Amino acid sequence: MNKCCLIIAQKGGMALTNTKLLDWTDLNQGLDWRHLIGTKSSALSSETWPFSLDWLPKSACLVGGTVRDALLGRSSDYLDLDFVLPEQAVDTAKAIARHHGAGFVLLDAERQIARVVFEQGTADFAQQVGESLEIDLQRRDFTVNAIAYNPHTNELIDPLQGYLDLQKGLLRMVSATNLQEDPLRLLRAYRQAAQLGFELEAETRLTIRQFAPLLKQIAAERVQSELGYLLSTPNGTPWLTAAWADKLLQDWFPHATAAGLAQVAEIDRATHRLQEAYPILGAELYRHIRNLPKGGRTSTNIGFLAMSAKPVNPFSFQKREKVIQPRGDSGRNGMSDRNGCANPSKAHSGESSAPPAIEASEPSFNPEPKASGSARTWLTTAKLASLVAADAQQAEADLWRLKYSRVEIQAVSTLLKFVPEVRSFSSLDEISLRDQYFLFQGIGVIFPALALLALAIGIPLPVMAPLIDRFLTPGDPVAHPTPLITGQHLMAALSLTPGPRIGQLLARVQLAQAEGEISTPAEALEFAAQLLE
Repeated sequence: MNKCCLIIAQKGGMALTNTKLLDWTDLNQGLDWRHLIGTKSSALSSETWPFSLDWLPKSACLVGGTVRDALLGRSSDYLDLDFVLPEQAVDTAKAIARHHGAGFVLLDAERQIARVVFEQGTADFAQQVGESLEIDLQRRDFTVNAIAYNPHTNELIDPLQGYLDLQKGLLRMVSATNLQEDPLRLLRAYRQAAQLGFELEAETRLTIRQFAPLLKQIAAERVQSELGYLLSTPNGTPWLTAAWADKLLQDWFPHATAAGLAQVAEIDRATHRLQEAYPILGAELYRHIRNLPKGGRTSTNIGFLAMSAKPVNPFSFQKREKVIQPRGDSGRNGMSDRNGCANPSKAHSGESSAPPAIEASEPSFNPEPKASGSARTWLTTAKLASLVAADAQQAEADLWRLKYSRVEIQAVSTLLKFVPEVRSFSSLDEISLRDQYFLFQGIGVIFPALALLALAIGIPLPVMAPLIDRFLTPGDPVAHPTPLITGQHLMAALSLTPGPRIGQLLARVQLAQAEGEISTPAEALEFAAQLLE
C-alpha cells in the first residue's frame, strides 16, 4: 500500500494551482484517517464496493458526501458512491453495469453522468468539470463536501481544507456564487448541519440570509426533499426553526409562526413521552403512510392497523431506493443532494451561528432518516399541521404548492378539523361514548398523529390515555367496532330492498353497539326492527 497522503492548498484553501503533497503526520490535525481505508465498513475501502477497483482509471476519485461521511466514521448498510473521472465516465459505468449485470441509468447525457444500481448500493460516475479535479471541487456547495479520495494512490485531495472544517464540526460555503447559482443549497445547509451535528460558519449563514429570497425559485419537489429530514427527527427541529428565522421558509410556509415552530419542538418532546408510556403507539408514529382507505375515509372500522407489525421507517431501508434526480453532495451547480447517513453524530457547540437546542432528551426510538424525498409518517404529519394555516382549505393549498401527496394533505386536513375538539378535552368523563365513537370514525388511522398533537398542545397524558387504550385494543366497540350484522342480514330478516335506508340502519346499529345498548346479532336485528316501527 502506498503511503497515505493529503493534498491541500497552501493559501486559505483557494490556491488551487499551487498544491503541496504532505505526509499525514506532518499535518498534526488530531485524527488519522489511514485506518479507515482497511475498514470493511468504510466506503473508502474498495473491498466494500460491489465491483473491483480495477475497473476505475488511475485518476478516478471518490468525492462528496461519500468521502465526508467516511472521514467522520459514519457508515450505512447501503453504499452510496460518487466518482469523478476526467473522461469516459459514462462508458466506465456502462462497462461495470454490463459485467456485473447491474442496472444502468443515464442521468445526464450532456454532463456525462450515469448511475449503476447494485443490490447493495449505487455508484454514480460523473465527468470532471473543468481542466482539473481541483476546479471541479471548487464548484461544490460546502468545503466538507469538496474532499476527494483517490483509491489507487490512497490520497485525499482537499484544496479547500474541508477536512479542517470536518474536525471543527463546521459547515462552510465554498463560495457565495455557488450558493447563489443553486439556491437549494441555502436550505441544504440547515439540513446538513442537522444531519451531521455541525454548525454553520458565521459568514456562510450571513450569505444565506442575504440570498434567502432566491429559494422560492427552486422546484417545490426539491425543497420538500430537504424539508423531509428537518421534519423527521428532533435533530432537525432547531435547524428548521433557524431556517424560518433566517427567512428561508416564508414563501413555502407563509402561515408558519413562532408559536407553530415552538409547537414542533413540543411534538418532539411529546413523542418521547408517548414512546415511554406506549411503545407500540410510539413506534406507530414512525410508520410510513402509504395510503388512506379508498374514498377518503379515515375510519379504522374496516381492518384494524397491524399494530404488532414492525414499524416502517422510510429512511432506514437497508436496500433503499435511490431517487433518480440531479447530483448533490458531489456539488455540481444546479444539482440536489442525495446523500444521507444512517448514524447520528455528536453535536458540536460553541459557535454563535448555531440555533438553540430544544430541551428534550432523545427519544428512545429515533430512526435516523435519509434526506431523499419526504418522510410520510404520522410524526411529520403532526409537524406539518403545526406549520400551515389553521384553516384546512388554506392548509391544503399551501401543501399542494409544496407538492405533498394527496395522502399527506388529507391527513393534515383531517387533523386540523379535529384540533378544536381536542383542545376542549379536560376529562374523558366529559366525552360521551357517542362522541368518542364519532371521533374515532372521523380520525381513523390518523389517531396516532392526533394523540401526539394533543400532548404537544398541552392535553395531559392521563386525559388521552383512555382514548389511546381504545385505539390500541383491536375490536374495541368504540374505536374499532366489528359490525354485528350486514346489509344482507337486514334485507333478509326485515324484508327490505336495497337502498340508502340500509346504510342508515347499519350506522344506527353500529352507534348503538358503541354505546353498549346492543351486543349480539339478534339484538342488532331487533333494534333495527324497532327503528322501522
